[in-house]
Amino acid sequence: MKLSRELKTGIIVIGGILLFILGFSFLKSTPIFDSSKVFYAVYKHVGGLQNGTQVSINGLSVGKVNDIRFKDDSGSLVVTFTVDSSFEFSKNSLAELYDTGIIGGKGIQIVPVFDGAPIAQSGDTLKANVRPGLTELVQQKLTPLQFKIEGAVTNADSLLMNFNDVFDDPTKQNLRESVAGLNKVIANFEQSTAIIKTLLQSKKFEIDSSITNINTLTSNFAKISDSLSRADIGSTIRNLDASVKNLNGILLKINEGEGSLGKLMNDKELYENLARASGELELLLQDFRLNPKRYVNVSVFGKKQKEYVVPETDPAKTIEDQ
Repeated sequence: MKLSRELKTGIIVIGGILLFILGFSFLKSTPIFDSSKVFYAVYKHVGGLQNGTQVSINGLSVGKVNDIRFKDDSGSLVVTFTVDSSFEFSKNSLAELYDTGIIGGKGIQIVPVFDGAPIAQSGDTLKANVRPGLTELVQQKLTPLQFKIEGAVTNADSLLMNFNDVFDDPTKQNLRESVAGLNKVIANFEQSTAIIKTLLQSKKFEIDSSITNINTLTSNFAKISDSLSRADIGSTIRNLDASVKNLNGILLKINEGEGSLGKLMNDKELYENLARASGELELLLQDFRLNPKRYVNVSVFGKKQKEYVVPETDPAKTIEDQ
């Protein structure tokens, strides 16, 4: 069957139109025979987001950005993107704009929410969210630090100005003199240190001997401590305490007049009698020594013993007279 020229021309025109539509759809990243769901999200700033950028869920690519256009005079941007219909999520899910790399680039990821709300349908507008990138985070952290540094520099400048106002020429001169005096003190201290070092070196033998003696003394003290620790000091102290208690009991009985010693110490009459008897015994012994003839008569040949005459200086007579 032979085709006419007009039919061939029509087929070519229709084929060109189809090819144009397919090419235009390919360039817009919008396939014609695609069953993906179309969603919208409104952002104040897209940060360089471009058509054809992949849309992901949990890191898996599930769609692409189809279109970005202004919403109204407010400057807000409406982003149109598709998501594979095989994955369902709540209409309360977020369409989050995030940085795809350190250098730059933006992408959209769906943060699915499963809260029992109705499932998101094609044509719904999802809640938009912008996750700060590395640059924004650094800027957020550095901005307060910048303010603090600026305040510190301002305070330092004010401090220096006040310092210059306080330290006038006389004060600076006094400060210089103080520093010079401090240098002299340091020099004298260095000289004293050198003298002490020389003295220590010259007396090194004596110091070593002293340290040796101290070590020996410490060792002996340690031995004594060991001996004391091994000794039954507790038993000795208990025995001493018992002896002291017994002694206190004896002294108490003596003070109360119990026993011979107690009566002797507390009976004044007995004490006076003993003192008198002691004196009389002393006189008797003295008289016996001076006048033995009064007490002993010895006759060898039967001669009559002369009668004893009391001497004028007889101690007993003196006592009787008193």
